[in-house]
Amino acid sequence: MGQRRAPWGDRARYWFDSTLARGASAIVGWMALLCLAVVVPASAVVVWTDPDAPESLPDRLAAVWHLTGETLRLGGATGAPLRVTMSVLLALVALLYVSTLVGLITTALTERLTALRRGRSTVLEHGHVVVLGWSEQVFTVVSELVAANANQRRAAVAVLADRDKTAMEEALSTKVGPVGRTRLICRSGPTTDPAVLTLTSPATAGVVLVLPRDEPDADAEVVKTLLALRAALPGEGVPPPVVAAVRDDRYRLAASLAAGPGGIVLESDTVTARLIVQAARRPGLSLVHQELLDFAGDEFYLVTEPTLTGRPFGDALLSYPTSSVVGIVRGETPLLNPPPQTPLAEDDLLVVISRDDDTVWPADCADSVEKAAMASGPVTPARPERILLLGWNRRAPLMVDQLRRRARPGSAVDVVADGGEETVRGVSEADAHHGTDLRLTLYPGDVTSPETLRGLDVHSYDSVIVLGQDPAPGQPPDEPDNRTLVTLLLLRRLEEASGRELPVVTELVDDRNRALAPLGPGADVIISGKLIGLLMAQISQNRHLAAVFEELFSADGTGIRLRPAGDYVLPGCETTFATVVAAARQRGECAIGYRSHDDASTSPGYGVRINPPKTGRRRWTADDEVIVVGRD
Repeated sequence: MGQRRAPWGDRARYWFDSTLARGASAIVGWMALLCLAVVVPASAVVVWTDPDAPESLPDRLAAVWHLTGETLRLGGATGAPLRVTMSVLLALVALLYVSTLVGLITTALTERLTALRRGRSTVLEHGHVVVLGWSEQVFTVVSELVAANANQRRAAVAVLADRDKTAMEEALSTKVGPVGRTRLICRSGPTTDPAVLTLTSPATAGVVLVLPRDEPDADAEVVKTLLALRAALPGEGVPPPVVAAVRDDRYRLAASLAAGPGGIVLESDTVTARLIVQAARRPGLSLVHQELLDFAGDEFYLVTEPTLTGRPFGDALLSYPTSSVVGIVRGETPLLNPPPQTPLAEDDLLVVISRDDDTVWPADCADSVEKAAMASGPVTPARPERILLLGWNRRAPLMVDQLRRRARPGSAVDVVADGGEETVRGVSEADAHHGTDLRLTLYPGDVTSPETLRGLDVHSYDSVIVLGQDPAPGQPPDEPDNRTLVTLLLLRRLEEASGRELPVVTELVDDRNRALAPLGPGADVIISGKLIGLLMAQISQNRHLAAVFEELFSADGTGIRLRPAGDYVLPGCETTFATVVAAARQRGECAIGYRSHDDASTSPGYGVRINPPKTGRRRWTADDEVIVVGRD
């Protein structure tokens, strides 16, 4: 049997497709035939239905040709064949010129619009903030910069990352929300290319922020970006201040050298570990850090006060009714909580906490101090602590080191984590400091298993720290949060079964998971990326604050503490906050606020009040806490 012949329609379609595949000439030919097939019959109908049309057939055909030529812009001349041919040739030349010109203009506009969509045009701004890199921190940084620029007319933030410009704009619009007067500009390209960096005009920027990516090799890329920034800046002129962050302290020196003399480099892992340990030692401290680091509430300012020159620092503590003094900056060195008798020099800057820079105004508050309400007993002594560490990651050894620095004899840290080789080696290295007052013990187990947690006497510990594992290569950066949320859910069940609240401190990667965490109100949650983003935003507005924060969050320096209110005022007594400040001054501390025990479960502040008015009165209970800047 012979093969069945394909249908005529399929063969015609195949032949038509084959002719189109021959190129532009075939396409032009088909378009010409199509146009003639429509225009010629339509022109004939118009001519034949015209009452004034010529009577003879040749004249009517000439009229059809003339109308067809006008419609297709072919001239439509009649007469000798040579005349008609030249008319058509001239029309074709004109058509070719016009279509080519339109095509060139369209192509140029399309390329320009495509370049704009890709973010390849240069930013022509002055005094703007340049953010290099893309991670979860970018949303915190941009949000805080928008809040800081709320009262400025012309403020701009330029973000450069190796991502699609439209995708960046949509993500920032979704997570940051309205930006007010601040103009948000996104540019696309690798941050390690000096030619691409010039798109953000870093030479005219007010400050440049370099963010690490959420990947293992992020620190090396930060160093490379800083080197590219140095190459992109002109040799003359003053370079803009640079604030960068690295995760591993091994890269800090290289990043500092690449950033230049005026550059500031933060160690995100070290800062996160310090804040987690501080919150574990005193629940609620993360709420204080959050309040002080964002631009929504009270924050740090550096001010001068000539009227206090020559007077002791202790007098400054009661010299501002709406601001809290915590130290001085002498030259480039911050002196937080110096001895009260330290004289103030002429060039000293006072470090104050206030609602805004225009709320820092002096007035003597000594008359508001009620000495009869001040406590005179000894300070509550520190005791050995027992910490339960659920999980292990690259920051865990830093936390153990922080805990060891201030450990009292008899203190212990019990680690429950998988017994993998890396975990065992990490715990062994962290326990290499023999002769210390801290005992470190590893108990292999799965912290997402109910049997593992039920086998622990979790209520016997002073604090429980929940850590997520480091993400494996190829995993999303927030993958550790999934296991952390499971562990928190099991701990919540243990709380409900016993009716006793656990002092849990949790480390999360993604701030969006904070709302999912099954934690009690006011619990301590450390969002590592968000904290670093807040620090970078604060320092970008005043680079002198870098040394202040370094001292506040150091392991052995002066930091923020929560103390029992009974160490400062008599429990049950109603008195002013100025009395608390005076009592703290006698103990060599700077009081900056308090946490009310009755409001500890009430949002949004959960009892934390930073920088209350000195004349404000309240009744203090034995369960209240005073927030001070001081040493242990």
